[in-house]
Amino acid sequence: MWSCQVIRKGKKCSPSMESFEDLTEESKKLAWSNMNKLTLQSSHKIHKEAVTGITVTLSGTSVFSTSQDSTLKMFSKEGSGLQRSVSFSNMALSSCVTLPEDKTVVCSSWDNNVYFYSIAYGRRQDTLMGHDDAVSQVCWRDNQLYTASWDSTVKVWKCVAADISSNKRNPFELLAELEHEAGVNTIALSPAGTLLASGTKEGTLSVWDVGSFSLLHQLSCHSGKIHQVAFSPDSRHILSVGEDSYLKVTDVQTGMLLSTVPAENEQRCFCWDGNTVLSGGKSGDLFIWDLLTSKIMHKIPAHSGPVTCIWMNEQCSSIITGGEDKQIMFWKHQY
Repeated sequence: MWSCQVIRKGKKCSPSMESFEDLTEESKKLAWSNMNKLTLQSSHKIHKEAVTGITVTLSGTSVFSTSQDSTLKMFSKEGSGLQRSVSFSNMALSSCVTLPEDKTVVCSSWDNNVYFYSIAYGRRQDTLMGHDDAVSQVCWRDNQLYTASWDSTVKVWKCVAADISSNKRNPFELLAELEHEAGVNTIALSPAGTLLASGTKEGTLSVWDVGSFSLLHQLSCHSGKIHQVAFSPDSRHILSVGEDSYLKVTDVQTGMLLSTVPAENEQRCFCWDGNTVLSGGKSGDLFIWDLLTSKIMHKIPAHSGPVTCIWMNEQCSSIITGGEDKQIMFWKHQY
């Protein structure tokens, strides 16, 4: 159990906050221990090509998905219906993230641009033309936007959510450019937002200090493309999956590879709690792994082609998957 001596913006947690956090941690543990009881709630074929990204508003009412068909779709969780479809160019969109206050969705595109979509106004609000090749992924934390690109860089931009939604002119300031030796395919921030992990098309994993924008570790992790990287909840480990059909765990402090787990087929995407992994495979199945034993504990039939993205809520109780079969699928635990 994480101690609640973690200080929230300089203040110790109140007893009520502590019990709330304990409750949240307990519910997460329960969700992960029951991951094999995931059941499909509904599936929706709303895209014409592979789904590339999923994000959900904080209120939980609207689901956004990006696709290689170049569209951003807005889907209602309650009404289970497609509400909006928007296209920014004729090139594939590669990822999406919702900014705080549920006012803006940020989308990365293969046309080298990043697009900002206003949820309230239902239109494109801004465009960031920041790269020389396709933008593969975006993530946001503490007024900083991170954009990964096949131009071999990750760029860090000052990006205040309120400035975007209030239509402030030129809201982007380039803070750093993190150089790589190959196209960057995936990025992830640590839970505290102090570290960034990046994975390239050539299998290199890099760990960066966000405060100084300095490179801490770099290792040849996979043979071939790294599909996804993610920190463990305690930020001590990074899990990566690659084209070489391995799941690999790297120690953040030392930069050393701790474990290599072979998979029967390529795993494209995942969520994890530091030990248990829920991954989406090229076969279309969802797999539940125990990293301590390096074994698959459960397999759940899901998509009719490779699973391309997984979204999980903070409580780990609600899961949405996207696939090359153009579908998004909603999953729940059946306790």
